[in-house]
Amino acid sequence: MSLSSHLASNPFSSPFHRVDCESSREGLKVNEGRTVAALAPASRPNDESVSCEFGSTKYYALCGFGGILSCGLTHTLVVPLDLVKCRIQVDPQKYGNIIKGFKVSVAESGMRELAKGWAPTFIGYSAQGLCKFGFYEIFKHVYADALGEENAYLWRTSVYLAASASAEFFADIALCPMESVKVRIQTKPDFARTLREGFPKILNEEGFSGFYKGIVPLWGRQIPYTMMKFACFERTVEALYKFVVPKPRSDCSKGEQLIVTFIAGYIAGVFCAVVSHPADTIVSKLNQQKGSSFLQVAKSLGFKAMWKGLVPRIIMIGTLTALQWFIYDSVKVYFRMPRPPPPEMPESLKRKLETKQH
Repeated sequence: MSLSSHLASNPFSSPFHRVDCESSREGLKVNEGRTVAALAPASRPNDESVSCEFGSTKYYALCGFGGILSCGLTHTLVVPLDLVKCRIQVDPQKYGNIIKGFKVSVAESGMRELAKGWAPTFIGYSAQGLCKFGFYEIFKHVYADALGEENAYLWRTSVYLAASASAEFFADIALCPMESVKVRIQTKPDFARTLREGFPKILNEEGFSGFYKGIVPLWGRQIPYTMMKFACFERTVEALYKFVVPKPRSDCSKGEQLIVTFIAGYIAGVFCAVVSHPADTIVSKLNQQKGSSFLQVAKSLGFKAMWKGLVPRIIMIGTLTALQWFIYDSVKVYFRMPRPPPPEMPESLKRKLETKQH
């Protein structure tokens, strides 16, 4: 069985992702020798024909493309805020808070200073987004397949956490070289002004390993952040449709669904910022100080100093996360990809619970 066939047929797709691979008027259809549950158009009035099969190679490729756009564009958009945040972390005495940080940066080097690091940011976070979103979709279904339909539903938060952690592990390997160049450009005035200048400088002075000196703290920052980002988002969407939105998701227009996506993304982003901020501060300081280790930087900073720059990071990450989910979901809408509803309890599990109650 091919990877796409294996993923598409896993039990996670039943309670979590009821597949409508074509606008079929039948309640069930047989695809490649297996029965796939499909919702009839009558129950999904706003549904259109989809462009690919759920779990196919094309589906995951488009998920990866959505990740490139959602991460690459949004991170580049907030480069000025990211630059000030990094400078507050590495030199709080000089840059103070977000307002002072902007004033000092512009006063010293002009408005162009705020765009420093945009190129490594765009390239690095585009590569990260490709792996983050693409691998998350894959790992989510692989792990759910291993658990089985009922356990996949009962342990869905654990599935989200494990899948996002696995995806981010590889995403950070793709991001780390560009992140290293970006931080040094933004925090070391005498290092370099552009990616073209900074990349070969690190390579010549420190070798290829110089790009990965921050990989461990990057994992420490990004993996908890991504776990919170995906798990909190998934459960917030589920809660919004259950307790806030006055009608079922199937009755909502695509615009209304995207609004729910944005709100859930912002809520998730606030939690992400708080969870990952200490490690983010260490990453910024680590790339500024040659020869230092993760633990050495953590000890020298102290607990209080690790939280410097939290307010601008909450603003940045909250906005980023909301926009990322909005763009990612918009890509799915634009390319007419299958967009399953929030997870529902399998019928077999419902019957078991009813039997226990009686």
